[in-house]
Amino acid sequence: MVVPVIDFSKLDGAERAETMAQIADGCENWGFFQLVNHGIPTELLERVKKVCSESYRLREAAFRSSEPVRTLEALVEAERRGEAAAPVDDMDWEDIFYLHDDTQSWPSSPPGFKETMHEYRAELKKLAERVMEAMDDNLGLETGRIKAAFTGHGRHAPCFGTKVSHYPPCPRPDLVTGLRAHTDAGGVILLFQDDKVGGLEVLKGGEWLSVQPLADAIVVNTGDQIEVLSNGRYRSAWHRVLPMRDANRRSVASFYNPAFEAAISPAVAGAGGEYPESYVFGDYMDVYSKHKFEAKEPRFEAVKAPAKATA
Repeated sequence: MVVPVIDFSKLDGAERAETMAQIADGCENWGFFQLVNHGIPTELLERVKKVCSESYRLREAAFRSSEPVRTLEALVEAERRGEAAAPVDDMDWEDIFYLHDDTQSWPSSPPGFKETMHEYRAELKKLAERVMEAMDDNLGLETGRIKAAFTGHGRHAPCFGTKVSHYPPCPRPDLVTGLRAHTDAGGVILLFQDDKVGGLEVLKGGEWLSVQPLADAIVVNTGDQIEVLSNGRYRSAWHRVLPMRDANRRSVASFYNPAFEAAISPAVAGAGGEYPESYVFGDYMDVYSKHKFEAKEPRFEAVKAPAKATA
């Protein structure tokens, strides 16, 4: 099995119905799919690859002295002394930094980084909103319903962040993970992954499957808030990143999430009871930050309103 690949340019043409069905399948049966012909210029994507790769070269020395590297070196040294070395399960072999709308905190080097990433994020935000509109239609909701939930019906800006990651070569991939298995907390995630180096996997039917590298594609996955809004029809998928012994994997993930003040509740009719009736996304994030790599169901339970006392 391979993660679905969808030609997004057909959404507005004669093949719209078929394309919408493919998006529905990706959301309902995978939680992951890849978009090609999505409208983001290839020239811009090439610039993103260039400036993000250059940004890691400026950070590489710092990573070599980071906690994951020191921890792995200590384990290898213990092995040399004849001691058992258990794999590390609370650390990721990953170099990361985040971009939000406050561009003052963005790196000023390499040249062109700020301009390129500002342009790229604007394109990604528009693409995320088009994907959410397709989800609205497939779920039988009015167009713009998911965006309205994320923004408090326009009162707040959505949280839109970008995580620039690199997974450097790992000398002992048997002792550390690239990124531990988790579901994403928020809404719609759009990933521009390395088109040469694999490692991203999604859990489907109890089996870990590779999200195959594909040139110029944008990988889309749904987060926990889409699961709640869809009343479980679109379940957020578990995914992870494996470390590679001889390759440096680049990953640029953008997250279109609700505003922290936004109230989230199921928008699709159902039996009810499995998801909270209503909660504030910021409260969910407080729980998620402490339990990201654990089962998601207790996170939903934690933000359910206390049961009303009966007379």
